[in-house]
Amino acid sequence: MLIRTPGSIWLHIMMASTFFSFLAAHAQAQASATSTVQPTKNHSSTAKQAVSSSTQPSEKGTINLGPVKVQGKADIRDSMKINPDSDYSSVGKPRVLTTTTTMKTFQERMVDNLSDYARRVDAAVNYNTNNFSINMRGLDQNRLLTTIDGVRTVWANDGARGVEGGVAAFDFNSLGAMDIVKSADSSFFGTGSLGGVVALRTLDPEDILKNGKKFGGLSKLTYDGSSESAYLNQALAGRYKNTVFLIQGGYQNGSEIWNMGKKSGVGTTRSKKNPDSYEQGNFLGKIRHYFAGGHRVGLTGEWFDRNSDEDTLTSVGSTYSRYRTREENKRSRVSANYDYKATSPTALFSEGHFLAYWQQMDMITNTTSNRRTAPIGEYNRDSDLAVQSYGVTGSATANLFTGPVHHAITFGGEAYMTDTSQYAAGHDNCSASIYACSFLHVNQSDMPKVHGNDLGAIVQDRMGMGRNEWFHITPGFRFDWYERNPQATATYASNAAYMGLPARSSGSHYSPKVLAEARVLRNLTLYGQYSEAFRAPSATELYLTYGGNGSYVNIGNAGLKPETSRGWEVGARYGNSEKGATISFYDNYYRNFIDNITTTAAAAGIGGYYPMGVFEYVNRQHVRIYGVEASANWTFEKHWQVWSSFAYANGRDTDEKVHLNSVAPFRGIIGFGYKQTNWGASLSSTFAAARDKVQDPTSNKNKTPGYVIFDLTGWYSPSFMKKLRLQAGMYNVFNKTYYNSLDIPDSSSLPKAYYTQPGRTFKVTALINF
Repeated sequence: MLIRTPGSIWLHIMMASTFFSFLAAHAQAQASATSTVQPTKNHSSTAKQAVSSSTQPSEKGTINLGPVKVQGKADIRDSMKINPDSDYSSVGKPRVLTTTTTMKTFQERMVDNLSDYARRVDAAVNYNTNNFSINMRGLDQNRLLTTIDGVRTVWANDGARGVEGGVAAFDFNSLGAMDIVKSADSSFFGTGSLGGVVALRTLDPEDILKNGKKFGGLSKLTYDGSSESAYLNQALAGRYKNTVFLIQGGYQNGSEIWNMGKKSGVGTTRSKKNPDSYEQGNFLGKIRHYFAGGHRVGLTGEWFDRNSDEDTLTSVGSTYSRYRTREENKRSRVSANYDYKATSPTALFSEGHFLAYWQQMDMITNTTSNRRTAPIGEYNRDSDLAVQSYGVTGSATANLFTGPVHHAITFGGEAYMTDTSQYAAGHDNCSASIYACSFLHVNQSDMPKVHGNDLGAIVQDRMGMGRNEWFHITPGFRFDWYERNPQATATYASNAAYMGLPARSSGSHYSPKVLAEARVLRNLTLYGQYSEAFRAPSATELYLTYGGNGSYVNIGNAGLKPETSRGWEVGARYGNSEKGATISFYDNYYRNFIDNITTTAAAAGIGGYYPMGVFEYVNRQHVRIYGVEASANWTFEKHWQVWSSFAYANGRDTDEKVHLNSVAPFRGIIGFGYKQTNWGASLSSTFAAARDKVQDPTSNKNKTPGYVIFDLTGWYSPSFMKKLRLQAGMYNVFNKTYYNSLDIPDSSSLPKAYYTQPGRTFKVTALINF
């Protein structure tokens, strides 16, 4: 059964916390407005002496001021301050390949989820609401690596019952920044980074305790009309000497994201979204202590839970008189970290990082219905997919000088274990005499419990040469080894298609790269990279066993090879986060793409009779994806800002000579904004070309028309309380009907209009930083 989040308790706690935050901010504003500074006698005397001793009248009667030296003690926390314009090549994030978006941009553009980010920040990043995965450069699901504070998250699916997701199991308002590493490169991050890396960073105490504050907070209340939902988020941070801490919590409550479908009713002709309601809660706690000499230790705890309850009217018809779907996505994590950064970037040992973690993820789907056909009556299913992981990762960077060449050599490693389990419980009125029951499999595991071991070793050398090290070349590689061990369980042995315990699977891979960077002008860097990447097969792909003799079967393949890629990329980066531009061209070739195909029992190497079909995971041989991405941003005259982002990709299975439906059409974002001291406004446009290059060109299901939509936002901070920021936005201003092409599944019995995006919607936010 689903475990419901105690939403009312969370809501009361969050509302009380936000209320006290408002009082604190208001009191602080009042104190600032009414207080005056009274210098002490010594301070006044010192200032007078300084002026008299440092000024001498010149011959023309002017006063020449001498230099005044201000001495102070540096804040120990500044030793590890995150700078979005810095190069973090030593932790796998070269500046030329990485885009960093901070909480400031999230707040200014009213970004509250991954779909908002794809629409208002980066056209090269998409979020697929059909399979709950991030998409970049034509790849999604587990071909794109997502991390949270350096901990791998998991996109998983059960392969048969529609339970999938995992990488979106976090509250976007708990983030302090996001790093997008756009490169098919496993030389640092290992398995899963064929399409790139999305590195999420949760809020740090330092994000709130700025300008020497000892205590501070962030309160945010949002209403989103696209789903009639309310978001309440509260973060509090404090400092005692060199120890900082943070607690953050969030609560959401809302309904389905509506679409532009017009037809209601039940069955497969319905084009309006199914009625849905959801609750979501999260908690984040952090504590960090800084030691002299550039050392920091920390401990983090995180919890996330999202429940949804859908009245699945599209499934009501001749088979079911009612149908309800409840889903729960839970994630818990505890991690400890150690970081070191030397005062001098050229010290013998300049930096080091170590992370140990435990993480548990559960994806649960419960369906309750009433069947009109045999077996007539109550029909319930509970499907649970769980992934537990625990591991360590770390790296250290040393500096060596060999003549005119500066070597920044990084050594690192990763070791982690995973346990994947699946179970489907249920109740119905089945009996041996009912033929339909041979298709209804219940109270069994569709795969064995799978224990995984992964090891990785990293080495790279970033070599700087020339005047001011204007040229860098970075060779590097990572060696990975993986092993998947199926475990015998009673629930798997009771599987209707059980054929014995499958074999162990293991493999290894070398992932090399060479990155060259040339700073041809002060703010202009040209670069080129050759890199390789890979992804190990998942537990589902290896060991799925679903179906039964006399009907059909869908099976994994313990002999699967890992997916691999090799690719080239060239580009240029100019400027920084205030005024800059980027452009990149990439061309990636993939081998052994894992796919589920229709085959025969003989070809799959199994016995039995399956008149309804045999489906098996296999390796496709050759896939190619190439494209171009560009972006630009400019803040000028202190009041104006413009930004843009563009992405084009083309992907094909070069053996089958068909296009990939996971590749989005050309997309772009253009926006500009104006701001004064206490108010501002912005207008942005998101547009996409038509998609007509799809896997099945004879079908219009995945083909989508082009569109242009506009979003208008504004904000205001009242003079009597400058720490309060009120924001409002109108989205899809002209109520345009359009599609996100990636949201349309490859096969569906529903009308295409069911997958349209929302029309004109509104959002309002109250934000307090104190």
